[in-house]
Amino acid sequence: MKIILLLAMLVSFLLTLVLGRFVIAELRKLKAGQEIRKEGPSWHAGKAGTPTMGGIMFIIGSGVTAFIMGWNAMLRGEFTHLYVYLFALIFGLIGFVDDYRKVRQHQNEGLTAKQKFLLQLLAAIVFLSLMRYEGLLTNRLYVPFLNLNVEVNWILYLMFAAFVIVGCVNAVNLTDGIDGQSSSVTFVVMLFFTAAAAKWDLLPLALVPAALAGGLAAFFLYNHHPAKVFMGDTGSLFMGGAVAALAFAMDMPLILILVGIIYILETLSDIIQIVYFKMTHGKRFFKMAPLHHHLELSGWSENKLVVVFSGVTALCCILAWFGIQGRGM
Repeated sequence: MKIILLLAMLVSFLLTLVLGRFVIAELRKLKAGQEIRKEGPSWHAGKAGTPTMGGIMFIIGSGVTAFIMGWNAMLRGEFTHLYVYLFALIFGLIGFVDDYRKVRQHQNEGLTAKQKFLLQLLAAIVFLSLMRYEGLLTNRLYVPFLNLNVEVNWILYLMFAAFVIVGCVNAVNLTDGIDGQSSSVTFVVMLFFTAAAAKWDLLPLALVPAALAGGLAAFFLYNHHPAKVFMGDTGSLFMGGAVAALAFAMDMPLILILVGIIYILETLSDIIQIVYFKMTHGKRFFKMAPLHHHLELSGWSENKLVVVFSGVTALCCILAWFGIQGRGM
């Protein structure tokens, strides 16, 4: 299994790397340049016009790899990896529509918050319903380290699951604000899910995080500072969908608290900033939210942010790995 997963990473890496040249060229022809938020750090203005929607390259690269290498499993009637990928793809399509509207309207606003929320909630409900129908989702909440499975009422569990999925997807999206940051952090998370799936012999499910890890590694070569392309909501919502879907497909959503620590911190910083601003009538808790912008204004370089955030994620993933050792599948 290890050899197959390494091969999936390599194939996806090479495929995404090759696709990158064509995708970036086409995005430039379409003049699909990113509009930069006026509220962001002033030096980000120089990034205006950088091609966006680049997430297309790793979405295709990882999808083709997982589909081809999981073909024999599908012939045997195993489709979990396909469900996970398609679920992430739906979020990627929502992001694509959002990006496309931004590009066409030449502003940094696409779909409204309400539109995105309703579409994401609908996608989550469909995915959870499908997984339950196929018998691939249980209402037992696994607690890492304690090795406990707490049974929860189905209705409550589905409400909890939908909330976690939508929250996770938007948290990953919020993390995408620095060159190479979201792709590097999620690369580490995908390595964790690949290792976890391999530990429990969940092939072909393991092909999805393995292929996405390879795709993200290739994308990072185009996306590290100074970025030649941005993934856009197309890529970040797809990644968020993949992270959430894998957590539920492996029946351990609480592990997201550890492996998604950076996503959570970024989201909390945004929430704290908004609440504090309203409570104090205009004062700010952070220099700027989310967290990566605060650290930027505190003197951190984009490269330092990528290294530190990826390092923190890696340490938490190692801790999470020890937290699931007592579990059997």
